[in-house]
Amino acid sequence: MAIKAEYIWIDGTKPTAKLRSKTRVLPNADKIPTWGFDGSSTNQAEGHASDRVLDPVRVVPDPIRGGEHILVLCEVLETDGTPHESNNRALLREVAERYADQESIFGIEQEYTFFKGSRPLGFPEGGYPAPQGGYYCGVGAEEVFGREIVELHLDRCLDAGLAICGINAEVMPGQWEFQIGPVDALTVSDDMWIARYLLYRTAEEFGIDATLDAKPARGDWNGAGAHTNFSTKAMREGYEAIITACESLGATQEKVLEHVNQYGDDIQSRLTGKHETAPWNVYSYGVSNRGASVRIPWQVEVEQKGYIEDRRPNANVDPYVVTRLMINTCCEALEKAGQV
Repeated sequence: MAIKAEYIWIDGTKPTAKLRSKTRVLPNADKIPTWGFDGSSTNQAEGHASDRVLDPVRVVPDPIRGGEHILVLCEVLETDGTPHESNNRALLREVAERYADQESIFGIEQEYTFFKGSRPLGFPEGGYPAPQGGYYCGVGAEEVFGREIVELHLDRCLDAGLAICGINAEVMPGQWEFQIGPVDALTVSDDMWIARYLLYRTAEEFGIDATLDAKPARGDWNGAGAHTNFSTKAMREGYEAIITACESLGATQEKVLEHVNQYGDDIQSRLTGKHETAPWNVYSYGVSNRGASVRIPWQVEVEQKGYIEDRRPNANVDPYVVTRLMINTCCEALEKAGQV
C-alpha cells in the first residue's frame, strides 16, 4: 500500500522564516528519497536557477493522516549538495559535534498566541478583555480560550513521538505554551519545528491562526517567548559551571548583542524590562528572577547543580540558532575554564 510522505522544510523568508510542506506518494517508508522544489517561490533562489534540494533528516509518524503515513523534516541543500544559506540546522550540527563531549541538553518553552481574524482569541470585538491575572494556567470558559486545539495538538505531538513534555495556558487570553525536552540540541530543534508544523495544521482545522509574534497585542500585555533551558554535564554536576555559563553569556556587550540580535524578530518590543523580561540591551542573571536575562532556578542554587534558563529568545526564534549560540558561548567558556 502506498504511503503519503509530507516533506517539511524551513524557507528563506526574512526576518522570520516560515514552514513549507508538500506531499509525495511513496511505495513504502523503507527509503525516503531526496526531492526538489522551486526555491524562487520560497525566498531561497532566483528564477533563473530555482531548483533546491530537500534532504530528509527526520522521519516521524503523521498523526494527522494516520496509518503508515509519515512527516519528513528536511534540510535545504544547493543542487551541488552543500547546505543552503538558510539552512541553520547544518550550522548547529557543526557546533554540536565540536562540543559533543560536554553533553549539552536543552528544553525549550514555546509560547504562541491564537488569533481569530485580527484579534487574539478571547479578545471581544471592539474592546479588550479583563486585565491579565486569571488567565495563566486558568480554568473555565472566562479564562481559557482554544483548549480543544491545544489538547489535540498535544495528542498529535505524542503520536508523532516528539519529546513534548507539557502544556499550559499563558498570561494573556488566547496565549499558550508547550515544552520540548530535555534532549540534545538537534532533537529539541527538530522536534520544535515539527511541533510548530502540527500546531499550525491543527489550528487550521478550527479556522484559527497560531502566531509566534513576539508582541501579539500591544500595550499592557505579555509578549511571547521561547525560554531556553540549557545544561552541560559539568553544569549538571556542579554550581561553579552554572556561574561560568551565566557569566559567559554577558561577558561583553558584543556577546550580549550577538545573542539578542539572533533571538528573533521584534525582540525590542518584547524585552522592555516589564512583563517578566529584562531590557533587551542589558544583561543580567539571578536566582529565581524572571526579570533577569537568565534565570537560575531556585532548586539549582539549593542543589548546587542543574541548568539555567535564557529568558530572552522570542517565540519566533529559530531553535537551531538559539541552541547553536548557547552551545558555542557556554561550552567554549567552560572549556577555557577547565570545567568539562
